[in-house]
Amino acid sequence: MELLRDSFPMVSLAVSAAALYSRAASSRLRPGFPRFAALLPVAMFFAAAPLSFTSGNIRGTAGFFLAWLGVFKILLLAAGRGPLDTTLPVHQFVFTAVLPVKLSRRNGEAGSTASNKAKSASLVSSAVKLAILVALLKAYQFKDQLHLYVRLALYGIHIYCFYDFMLPCIAAAGGALGMEMEPPFDQPYLASSLRDFWGRRWNLIVSAILRPSVYEPVRARAGKAAGAFATFLVSGLMHEAMVYYITHEAPTGEMLAFFLLHGVSCVAEALCSRLWAARGWRTPPRPVATLLVVVYVSATAFWWFFPPICRDGRDDKLLAEWATAAAFLVNAGRKLLGLA
Repeated sequence: MELLRDSFPMVSLAVSAAALYSRAASSRLRPGFPRFAALLPVAMFFAAAPLSFTSGNIRGTAGFFLAWLGVFKILLLAAGRGPLDTTLPVHQFVFTAVLPVKLSRRNGEAGSTASNKAKSASLVSSAVKLAILVALLKAYQFKDQLHLYVRLALYGIHIYCFYDFMLPCIAAAGGALGMEMEPPFDQPYLASSLRDFWGRRWNLIVSAILRPSVYEPVRARAGKAAGAFATFLVSGLMHEAMVYYITHEAPTGEMLAFFLLHGVSCVAEALCSRLWAARGWRTPPRPVATLLVVVYVSATAFWWFFPPICRDGRDDKLLAEWATAAAFLVNAGRKLLGLA
């Protein structure tokens, strides 16, 4: 791993080579134990590769790309399921294996028209997210003067804007290579229920991986409630792993508690919704339902999601990395424009 230490080119080359090996091995081996044994070293390498970086932000992002999504995609491939398919062209297979994207199944003229509209909207959305990120980096200069919950709310907005800016940029790169991608988010701040938030609006890339790998197999054997709870359990465990990638500190279980609570809440919400409908009661107005979702997700995140990342000044280190990266980009931009 020393050869890969803080080297984006070497890590990119290594994971691409591992993805190519996965495609070659899977094209020769049927789904099952032989293919699993052949792909297991790739999954282990994907899990270890993010640790070659010294930056907590980069480790966390690479951990999300490779140790979570990448490993699950490889394991699904071993079972003959999931987004990876040996019939995909080589560049699409590698792109899908190592990056957080979901290939769209739309085609034809209607799909192309819809895609063009989506791309235009995505460009505007990405520009807005970038402007918000810049404003947040300025606001962090005064974070010590802000109430704790205000700071945590800003961190939540930061996480959403960062991923909703970065993932469409990755999708745009895929579009330049002839691939059409599904959107990663669908306005999660408009969710009308917890199930709507987690299942249809927030981080749809993760949902697309957890559905075939966890939810559907468990639901087939134990029912919808067990499938939903198992999905949140696995998500909680993977978030605990992400905390380790980001902080290099042992997990505390708070992330797991956060997701288990939301798993129980989603199951309870589905039960209450059926009872509500059976009695003929009117559902709350959508603005009220959305407000309740925002308040519940925010409050529980303040208590359990953010503390493992922010405790003992860890957020200061991460924000310092962001400030350094922003300064580098500004200086590079000035040099490129001849202003320096």
